[in-house]
Formats: sequence, C-alpha cells, structure tokens
Amino acid sequence: MIPVHSAAYTFDDQQRMSQAKNYFAWQHGLIQQELGSRVLEVGCGIGNFTTKLLQRDAVIAVDVESECITRLKQRFPDQPNLHAIACDVLSPEFRELSRFHADSAVIVNVLEHVEDDVAALQAVSSVLMPASVIVLLVPAFQSLYGPIDKNLGHHRRYSPAAIQQLAERTGLHIQKMHYMNSIGFFGWWMNAHILKREAQSESQIRIFDRYLVPPMSAIERWVHPPFGQSLLAIFVTNLGGIASGSNNQTVRSG
Repeated sequence: MIPVHSAAYTFDDQQRMSQAKNYFAWQHGLIQQELGSRVLEVGCGIGNFTTKLLQRDAVIAVDVESECITRLKQRFPDQPNLHAIACDVLSPEFRELSRFHADSAVIVNVLEHVEDDVAALQAVSSVLMPASVIVLLVPAFQSLYGPIDKNLGHHRRYSPAAIQQLAERTGLHIQKMHYMNSIGFFGWWMNAHILKREAQSESQIRIFDRYLVPPMSAIERWVHPPFGQSLLAIFVTNLGGIASGSNNQTVRSG
C-alpha cells in the first residue's frame, strides 16, 4: 500500500479519474459561462480538467507537485496558451502570477487539501484582476469523510455554512452556491462506511461515468438537489459596495 498523503497516491488517483470524461464535461458545463478569457487553474494535477479550458485565451495551470506539471506539459506539448507552473499557492512564487492578468480562477477539488483554506483563497484572489470570478468545487458533507479522503490528504469536507464563513473571512461575494452529484453522495458514503475502500475503484468510476453521469447531469441541470457529493460555489472578487459574504444562492445546510 502506498503511504497516505503521498504524491504517488494522489497521482495514481488522478490517473484513475482520467477515465471520467463525462464527469469532467459535466463539471465544465456547470461553470463555463462563469469563466473569463484568462483562467487560473489552481491544483491542475495531470490536466483532467485543464483539457476543458484550453479554448480560452490563456490558461495558467498551477500545481504543487512538479511531477504533475511535467505530465501536463507532456500531455499538451503544443499549446501556446497553456502556462504550466509548479508552485505552492502560499509561496512567494505564486504571487508573481499576477503578471498573467487572469480574470477568473478554477479551484476544483483542491481547497480541501490545504490546511489554511482562508489564506489559500485570499492568495488566489490577490493575483486576479478586479471583479474576477473564482469557481470553487469542494467535497460536501463531513459525514462522508472516509479512508479515501484521509489518504488523499483532505483536511475537511464542506457545508454551505463553511463556504459562507470562508467568503466572509476572505472578503469575497458568493454569487451562487449549490450541491451537485446527488448519486455520488450515496456511492461515496458506501465506499467510506460500508466497503471502507482505501482507494477509488476503476470499475466504479467507469460505471458511474458511463451510465449515471449522463442522466444525472441532465436532471440536475434543471433541478439542484438538496444534497450531493460536492458543493459548487461561484465567488466574485472586489465588488466594492456589495457586502462581502452576502449571497443569493438557495441551498440546504450540509
């Protein structure tokens, strides 16, 4: 068994998830209209979601693991609008990314890995242009926390109240927030508490992506579920007169 919290474990997990093409397409469909032309992707990994962003004028893909950045460059060798950079979001090098003048940021299943999520979100906000959008997708419901979360180095799973507090502490405005992936809620709970899996199953990923994602994404396009495996939040930076942390979303507490 690969030691928990290791880069190798995370890399292997991302390799398994690379099969979930419908799932990543679903995520992109939820947020594509929110993004600007110059996107900062924080925690890009090996590029499973990056591939959905490459039609933008610029993609600044950042990951703390240099092996992931190497893989990303190999995966997209002839992509002049892709800037792949290995650095920590809390490092001085990250602050230099303001030179790219990004007008939006994507943080997909990353913030739960960072112990100081407030500082991380503030760092992302600080390198964006004024009135930029930050798209945040995080795992929901602490009750779903299990061995896979632990092995991936997740510090937490989130509730709407936690996202609200995050917005208030970082001075960001929540434009909208809702759960997604209602069926995944039950699958993650089963893996965490019944099967007690230490790693995601490739067969589960294939079945989920091929048979469950298409109908579920179609339904959730029209009706946001009252619970889900994940929580999606759209933040806007530097809105001046709008009170930070206020929002117009409809969710139920997790």
